Amino acid sequence: MHALIVVAHPDPQSLTHQVAGELARSLGADHSFEIADLAAEGFDPRYNPEDQALFRERAVVPADVLAEQARIDRADALVLVYPVYWWSFPALLKGWVDRVFSGGWAYDEQERGLLQRLPVHLVALGGAGPRTYDKHGYSVAMHTQIEHGIFAYCGARVASSALLTQADEAFPQGHFEAARRIGRELFSHRSRT
Repeated sequence: MHALIVVAHPDPQSLTHQVAGELARSLGADHSFEIADLAAEGFDPRYNPEDQALFRERAVVPADVLAEQARIDRADALVLVYPVYWWSFPALLKGWVDRVFSGGWAYDEQERGLLQRLPVHLVALGGAGPRTYDKHGYSVAMHTQIEHGIFAYCGARVASSALLTQADEAFPQGHFEAARRIGRELFSHRSRT
């Protein structure tokens, strides 16, 4: 099995990158992975006139978007590892989703999701603790926006969703153990389906 691990953080020494690395290393010898480091690769998250023309069915898929779609098509699981910025994805990752999860590939005109085969795993790193997320409704908002609004709309199943915070026990070592557990269990759903 092959995992595409998408990381959206500008600092390669960040906790986000460290967590992604631990997750990748724990997949085991039977599985392969590719890390898509959106910042290092210089992915342009800006929705541009080419993207708008594609949306209006007046143009072909831009080459950079096509390359990202091909990466996802090669994967048996998609893993997003990202810091929480203002209770959501950072702009780089949101722009990646905006551009890559395009009509005709991720969903069709009848709003049917075309990514049913794709299990998605979300690993969010937040500065605020779980009490803050729950008190202000941010957990529900993130679930609605990301899990339901993006992935369910595209037919992709969110197989796991973890919010790792600085308030977690044994921070930051607990984050690494959580990443290793997610990596070890990443393809376990395949044996149950």
